Amino acid sequence: MADYYDLLGVSRSASADEIKKAYRKRAREYHPDANPGDAEAEAKFKDISKAYQVLSDPSQRQRYDQFGEAGVGGAGGGPSAEDLFGGGLGDIFETFFGGGGQSPFGARQRGPSGPPRGQDTEVIADIEFGQAVFGDQIDVELKLPVRCDTCDGSGAAENTKPVTCVECDGLGQVQRVRQRLLGQMVTASPCSRCGGLGEVVASPCGTCRGEGRVTDDVSYKVDVPAGVDTGSTLRLTRRGAAGPRGGGNGDLYVHLRVAEHDTFVRDGDELVCEVPVSIAQAALGTSLGLETLDGPEDLVVPPGTQPGHVFTLRQRGVPHLQGRGRGDLIARVRVDVPTDLTDDEIGLLTSFAAGRNENVGNGKEGLFSRIKSAFT
Repeated sequence: MADYYDLLGVSRSASADEIKKAYRKRAREYHPDANPGDAEAEAKFKDISKAYQVLSDPSQRQRYDQFGEAGVGGAGGGPSAEDLFGGGLGDIFETFFGGGGQSPFGARQRGPSGPPRGQDTEVIADIEFGQAVFGDQIDVELKLPVRCDTCDGSGAAENTKPVTCVECDGLGQVQRVRQRLLGQMVTASPCSRCGGLGEVVASPCGTCRGEGRVTDDVSYKVDVPAGVDTGSTLRLTRRGAAGPRGGGNGDLYVHLRVAEHDTFVRDGDELVCEVPVSIAQAALGTSLGLETLDGPEDLVVPPGTQPGHVFTLRQRGVPHLQGRGRGDLIARVRVDVPTDLTDDEIGLLTSFAAGRNENVGNGKEGLFSRIKSAFT
């Protein structure tokens, strides 16, 4: 590891106060909370913390000045930050950046930040295929904790109000002192008596029993954008559960589930369907009416169309959720073979096959009977 004085940016003759000020500056700059996901900054913070642990202690600093890292255990044998402070980087930061009492930065411990926010809530909403394609406004109904109207969320009975918690003196936290190698260390934890709120309800509201909220039926109008699909999630900010004792609402997450369509299947932003035609229509051609989600479309089937032939109708699919325009509608031809032929139809098809030198069955007892018997 680099020289401890260089890590803090001070000279070897620096006073204890100069070392403390230098550590404040470097710790703010490299602390993991200020550099989320930055492994290099986290490693730097550990080195800076180690340097301060040594140089802020007169006896360790003297050994370091004489023998270097070997005098204070070196990289491998010395006490770790957790050994020295009893809790690793979290407790180190708590000690110097706002734990109990006065911190090295001159900031006193803050009191409670208010009632906690309510929980986020999830709900599944079923919508029709067309609503998912074109968008719509739907009603979402569910049961949620909501603010109590009787006490307006305070949790206190009429003509009363919450009182300051005597356990934590309104701070919402209790402190405890632990003895470590470098001296006393003060840590704080939520007060068990008031739940970290700093206040206690002496006379609870009869409606919510001091909770400040009750469970009730809630209904919201939700705007569904065009192009959503099953699995899409809509977030409604502050429409979730109310927090206890006047706390803010969480968020509501609406997970969409789209019903299937009788004709169309969705493939991304494309709509796919089958167009049934008869043998004669496929061979001779025809014009069909195709009912799309936008209304009827004329579909011209040219003579000699083969099974599986694809017609593409541009911009008749699903609107792009994250952009302009729409996908396409894919209509795939399906040729239906009749199975309930009359004698006249069999005769016509037999004559047609003979004219093309095609080998087929001879009447009802011919090909069709043989095919049937093969599977019985």
